[in-house]
Amino acid sequence: MKTGRKNGGNAPVIQKIPFGKGWNSVIESNASVIAVAIDGPSGAGKSTIARLLAEELRFIYVDTGALYRSVGYMALREGVPLRDEAAMRSLLPRLHMEIRYIDGVQRVLVNGEDVSGSIRTPEVSMAASAVSSLPAVRRFLFDLQRDLAKTNNVVMDGRDIGTVVLPDAQVKIFLTASAEVRAQRRFQELREKGESVSYDEVLADMKKRDYDDSHRAAAPLKAAADAVKVDTSSMDLEQAVAAIRAVIRKALA
Repeated sequence: MKTGRKNGGNAPVIQKIPFGKGWNSVIESNASVIAVAIDGPSGAGKSTIARLLAEELRFIYVDTGALYRSVGYMALREGVPLRDEAAMRSLLPRLHMEIRYIDGVQRVLVNGEDVSGSIRTPEVSMAASAVSSLPAVRRFLFDLQRDLAKTNNVVMDGRDIGTVVLPDAQVKIFLTASAEVRAQRRFQELREKGESVSYDEVLADMKKRDYDDSHRAAAPLKAAADAVKVDTSSMDLEQAVAAIRAVIRKALA
């Protein structure tokens, strides 16, 4: 949502963005669009928190992890080796990716097929980590992510949003929690979906993905130098949302 107006000549655009539930005033910003970047490891709660806060702020929520998951899913389905960049370069031109918002929820379509419901398995999660280490894949998705933020107020979550995709974002947050807490959250989520997995398997996958994401050559997972770090290990969802809400309010005040 953009509600800017020019005040004559070269005066800056002033946006007045009414807070939704849980907010008490109005943001006034000299920026034509506002970006909130939330980075962090797998299972930290980025997507859930970012989606809720985007709804409150009436911003567009962009789940970049879903884009990498979608590429990983298609590579698995097509039998493309996940870490073979030459093979991935041959696959990427055949993938027409779209983001649509249905009732405020992001859906990812690949070649016209909605894959949103197929990309949340542990296998696809590991595939996403593998393909995200390839520069060709990151270049393929980079413009799509940045273009959304050029023309919309966004809350965007991922692993390199504040460091690479949106280095000039007005708000940068690094959201984390211990591997054990994140694994327990993901284990519970998978059990509720009927997946047959053990906590130990989920924890092992979580630790491997943490290592892979933080040691890859292309845009490794790390906090931006100016990001606010928030550890939600001892927080429930409501407390975590309140903590991130406070960071955003302070940054945009």
